[in-house]
Amino acid sequence: METTKKERMLTGNKAMAEAIAQEMEKNPEVFVLGEDVGKYGGIFGSTEGLLGKFGPDRVMDTPISETAFIGAAIGAAAEGMRPIAELMFVDFHGVCMDQIYNHMAKIPYMSGGNVKLPMVLTTAVGGGYNDAAQHSQTLYSSFAHLPGMKVVAPTTPYDIKGMMTSAIRDDNPVVFMFHKSLQGLGWMDLIEASVGHVPEESYTVPLGKAKVMREGKDVTIVGIQMMTVYALEAANKLAKEGIDAEVIDLRSLVPLDRETIIHSVQKTHNLLVVDEDYRSYGMTAEVSAVVAEEALYDLEHPIKRLAIPDVPIPYSRPMENYVIPNADAIYKQVKAMISE
Repeated sequence: METTKKERMLTGNKAMAEAIAQEMEKNPEVFVLGEDVGKYGGIFGSTEGLLGKFGPDRVMDTPISETAFIGAAIGAAAEGMRPIAELMFVDFHGVCMDQIYNHMAKIPYMSGGNVKLPMVLTTAVGGGYNDAAQHSQTLYSSFAHLPGMKVVAPTTPYDIKGMMTSAIRDDNPVVFMFHKSLQGLGWMDLIEASVGHVPEESYTVPLGKAKVMREGKDVTIVGIQMMTVYALEAANKLAKEGIDAEVIDLRSLVPLDRETIIHSVQKTHNLLVVDEDYRSYGMTAEVSAVVAEEALYDLEHPIKRLAIPDVPIPYSRPMENYVIPNADAIYKQVKAMISE
């Protein structure tokens, strides 16, 4: 009698920590540093269990000085090591932006490629749990706008593990943005999307390649992380009314997979771009511009965008829910677009 092997399910944070552990086992040059990454395991669980496996020489709790430990990671990477530095919240990037942009992003270019910086800068992004204006941003486009760094933001646990493995092995500096809601932490509201099938063995998922999460013929919805989750929810609701939505998970902002977006729009002839970042000068504008430049005459209706209004993210739960796009907002926007 044959038995079907049960799929191994992990939360996002466990998938991320497992990828780091497997690369640390393979390569002694890989190490982790940052605030609360050791004994605590990262406040969002991204380094859970690593201190016990590898000890304090390779999993280093640092003082609260982002400029210092990110600078130390840059120096280590320049000397051939492969550091993973965790910036606890992306909102704190202003404290250490000189290290990130004037050093991490520029040294390989300014050295003519003679100095490689194979480092990963991990950081937690996203709202939805009432942590207010200084702890709830995504700031995807703030990093994607600055040349010299790969910028990735995976959604599923499978992609989190595979893309982290790819990021660690990459010879370029990679900004790895993980969404708090997709980590699957017990003290947050657990959502179904934060748990998924993750193989035990090491594997890679390419950086710079989007993924079609749902095929459709009537409208393309482009999202990333929680906006992909909400887009899929909206697509299921739209399907009951005869509207077939294709959902694309960008996964990477730099490099941006223009081909997948354009191919989809040429099939569906409609585009909605959804982002948890601010509307002005952001990802929604970039994706819209790509389609306007290369597939304008394939469109049946004007491109539509949903994003956070240009206001600090509120602490109040009703107000936060109002500014962050959700599945219902996506559903309503697609319905309005199709009915025009």
